[in-house]
Amino acid sequence: MAVLCRPAVWVPENTISMEETLALARRLHAGHQRLPLVLRMIKNTGVAKRHLVQPLAVTLTHPGFEARNRFYVREARARVPDVVKEALSSAEVTARDIDTIVFVSCTGFTMPPLTSWMINELGFRSNTRQIPIAQLGCAAGGAAVNRAHDFCRAYPGSNVLIVACEFCSLCYQPDDLDVGSLLSDGLFGDAIAAAVMRGSGGEGMELVGNASHLVPGTEDWIAYEVKATGFHFRLDKRVPGTMNVIAPALDTLAEAHGWDATDLDFYIIHAGGPRILDDLCGYLKVPPKAFRHSRATLTEYGNIASAVVFEALRRQFAEGLPPGARGLLAGFGPGITAESSLGTWVHSDRVRSGRRTGNVDALPVKLPVPPEPDRHSETPSPHKPKNRGSA
Repeated sequence: MAVLCRPAVWVPENTISMEETLALARRLHAGHQRLPLVLRMIKNTGVAKRHLVQPLAVTLTHPGFEARNRFYVREARARVPDVVKEALSSAEVTARDIDTIVFVSCTGFTMPPLTSWMINELGFRSNTRQIPIAQLGCAAGGAAVNRAHDFCRAYPGSNVLIVACEFCSLCYQPDDLDVGSLLSDGLFGDAIAAAVMRGSGGEGMELVGNASHLVPGTEDWIAYEVKATGFHFRLDKRVPGTMNVIAPALDTLAEAHGWDATDLDFYIIHAGGPRILDDLCGYLKVPPKAFRHSRATLTEYGNIASAVVFEALRRQFAEGLPPGARGLLAGFGPGITAESSLGTWVHSDRVRSGRRTGNVDALPVKLPVPPEPDRHSETPSPHKPKNRGSA
């Protein structure tokens, strides 16, 4: 079965604290009628610190969408390689061993995708499959894990690299003054994460099943409004309330595999905000400490979108788990979509398959040679006239 190995996570050196965020909100929005509510909501996030890909003074300017996207591409190309190398090393594979790259991001856009650049520049095989995902927002971390798992099930023995690159600060819009936008200004941070899913061997979360669930009628609750100035984030106050629908979906996934979602050994949950974590704890009937890695990620990094589940998983690796421990990984985002998976913890000494150079089953299919025309047929070939002199 496929194993999700130890993730690598990078955050920028520029930071902004909760105190700085609150002071900034007071200065920039002194006359805002709902400022007291906004300040209270930002405080309630519990985000002590966030990391920004640019210094704060630069982040607060808006040079235009073109300039921002150009910076996104330049910074991603500068930072992704080291994160990828660390993830490959942790999984004990090389770039040549990777059969597919799943790349997720909702904070910048490129075509062709950055997977093409990675294949050209970072030593991956030219027949490496590409799965870029750009529109699932925070849910894309869980979706990337699920699509990697699906690929490994379709092509046993394959290795998949997952990369999440989120520069949320590049979506700051100084003229967006609704409560949801101001809250997001104090919630989101920047990060890059990468992890390998090995088709055999490896240490980490061995996937046993995955599922997707869409909450009907909520497609506008988490969204981008795309304007000349770029991506304008829209967040509905009803989003936390969707946990009463998502929790039963997680129960259903667990029950399908004979598990109880209320009684697992570890939980890797997207940290969209404290209320989401609190409500999901309540519906799943698990203690708050069950989501400790998600809460720590939120406190130290803020909401880093699709990278959250990988940072929370990295913390779980650091803490350690015994072989056989059972757990749940879940990401939530636009749709409203939940992408979840179940897995059992395995150690690397269980299977040592060694390195390999790709999975032959995942390579392009060799097309069969067209059969020779039937020499006894009276139907002439469309390519050349029938040789009536042949025996």
